[in-house]
Amino acid sequence: MAHTHSHPHPHPHSHAHPHEHSHAPHPAQIAPWSILRMPVTARLAAAAAVSACLWGVVWLAMR
Repeated sequence: MAHTHSHPHPHPHSHAHPHEHSHAPHPAQIAPWSILRMPVTARLAAAAAVSACLWGVVWLAMR
């Protein structure tokens, strides 16, 4: 809706934000640990350990 009345002082109608973002992507960070870098046998062992821990929680909850 446009203003149809006049004022002696100007009205700023800009919608500028105080924090302007650049559209450049964030730089990649070096991951100290990644499951993708683990050998397959280590991944399977880790999955078995997590599964055993979760089954232990289920077993304790069912007692």
